[in-house]
Amino acid sequence: MAISVYLAITKSIKHIMTSIKSLGLALVLFFAGTSLLAQQSDSAYVRENYTKIERSIPMRDGKKLFTAIYIPKDKSKKYPFMINRTPYTSAPYGEANYKTSLGPTSLFLREGFIFVYQDVRGRWMSEGDYVDVRPHIDHKKGKSAIDESSDTYDTIDWLVKNIPNNNGKAGLYGISYPGFYSTAALPGAHKALKAVSPQAPVTDWFRGDDFHHNGAFMLADAFNFYSSFGVPRPKPITPDKGPKPFEYPIVDNYRFYLSIGALRNVNTKYFGDSIQFWNEMMKHPNLDAFWQAKDITPHLKDIKPAVMVVGGFFDAEDAFGTFHTYKSIEKQNPNAINKLVVGPWFHGGWVRSTGSSFGDIKFGQPTSTYYQEKIEFPFFMHYLKDGANPNLAEATVFLTGSNEWKSFDTWPPKDTETKTLYFQDKGGLAFNKPTTADSFNEYESDPNNPVPYQDGVQARRTREYMIDDQRFAARRPDVKVFQTEVLTEDITLAGPLTADLLVSTSGTDADYVVKLIDVYPEITEETSAENKEVIMGGYQMLIRGEVMRGKFRNSFQTPEPFVPGKVTEVKYTLPDVGHTFKKGHRIMVQVQNSWFPIVDRNPQVFTDIYQAADADFRKATHRIYHDQQNASSIIVTVLKP
Repeated sequence: MAISVYLAITKSIKHIMTSIKSLGLALVLFFAGTSLLAQQSDSAYVRENYTKIERSIPMRDGKKLFTAIYIPKDKSKKYPFMINRTPYTSAPYGEANYKTSLGPTSLFLREGFIFVYQDVRGRWMSEGDYVDVRPHIDHKKGKSAIDESSDTYDTIDWLVKNIPNNNGKAGLYGISYPGFYSTAALPGAHKALKAVSPQAPVTDWFRGDDFHHNGAFMLADAFNFYSSFGVPRPKPITPDKGPKPFEYPIVDNYRFYLSIGALRNVNTKYFGDSIQFWNEMMKHPNLDAFWQAKDITPHLKDIKPAVMVVGGFFDAEDAFGTFHTYKSIEKQNPNAINKLVVGPWFHGGWVRSTGSSFGDIKFGQPTSTYYQEKIEFPFFMHYLKDGANPNLAEATVFLTGSNEWKSFDTWPPKDTETKTLYFQDKGGLAFNKPTTADSFNEYESDPNNPVPYQDGVQARRTREYMIDDQRFAARRPDVKVFQTEVLTEDITLAGPLTADLLVSTSGTDADYVVKLIDVYPEITEETSAENKEVIMGGYQMLIRGEVMRGKFRNSFQTPEPFVPGKVTEVKYTLPDVGHTFKKGHRIMVQVQNSWFPIVDRNPQVFTDIYQAADADFRKATHRIYHDQQNASSIIVTVLKP
């Protein structure tokens, strides 16, 4: 999502601190030194081998977009363009000031491309008005009808005509928000645009990415991002004169967000009326025309460039966008070159880490290095420089658990079967339907004591929660736990999950959070080689978690209340997974009604939550049914052996 890119420095510091704990100071210093040397080497190489120029490229409506262009000094050959369009700044500004590295990785830097970085319309040094996830216009009438597709088209057209020694080909890439700009370039693409890689692309800000998941408001990410990114600013402006990060008065995200109270208190206590997009979110609680217009996927038709969609299974921000973008292109363009690559990565982890581990979990190999060398670089080389065809599979996926790369002809794979894991009496979970009559769990949920998303105290939302140990949650009375017997053989899930809950509540609204978990054997290696403080026996590794705002169970456009005490189905799809539950492990499902503060609190009263008062938040009694007539379950996609 947009957040990780904008706050990259903060997250890098967090990663270093986590590494100090996990790897030991000596090892951290070794890698930090190695990284610094590599960065210094790249920085020197950029200056020695590239000439930087800055241009304001005119768009069809007369607005000019600031663009930094790095051109190889070697004029003996022609080069393709590698373009990155971003709302996060193309700094450093000034033709004498160079980036320390160029392109997706150093492989591109040393191969030789014309690297292009552009501030999108209305951001930093570019003219025009900025619009968050600007809606696409299919049928443009007149020069004033602009969108991100037209701005990309006009940019490429200018580059091809004005930058010498280009070979007439262009590639486009970007992670998170820049991933959206990559996707948006696909419809009506310039003929020179040959290869595009949307990576963790922002796609649907109501149903699955960043700021809403299934209509539930992702509080911590929205507040953290827009408290800085959304602050109004003069134009043009450079980062040194831009907004400063928000200073949190409480360095504990759980306590801080509880201290705010109801969402409507945010403006009173912190934002005033200055954050435009925050205000727009508060005005549009349902999937109305405002949100529908921002979904790029219906417009992904007649795609000409080769596409490679990249993402991480453990991306806290845009896992939905990765799968939704790929599947939308596939459905609407059956003959397009459309590849999918998914690894065991956090948001942008395929370039921001070696990918050998994440949190407490080791993958046994540098998955990011493999992706960079064997997949990404060959993809762009083939389409932009006539390099050898890498013959990439339709879907290249790293399965955690078994820790292996797999190639598939389709995604989800063809050789799978849909199976149903049913909740059972006494916390059981099995592939057979329950036979018990009148079986349910009953418990109380209190929005003023919500279930935390992660154990311990964190200053900000961490990325590791996507894969973290869930034993802390299993101990709470308002989290219901269901698990299989010990597995007698490996089971690999490859594809989407569907939660199918039969529930009732004493309130008129409720959130439902379903978590799929891999439970490690009790008798196992007691400590991870990377973290001597972690006891892995009985570890509950989160594989996938997702929330559903109950009032949207039948329609995102038209919410409806629950009838108190009435058995009601809440059925929704979770983002895809790729994981092997090993023999000797167990499959667990946890169900809860809050996930704080990553998800805002549901008052458990049917209302516009954005306008709710503090007094509206009430306790409710919930039931999860698991009997013959009302069999709650999770539907999984199982890869055949």
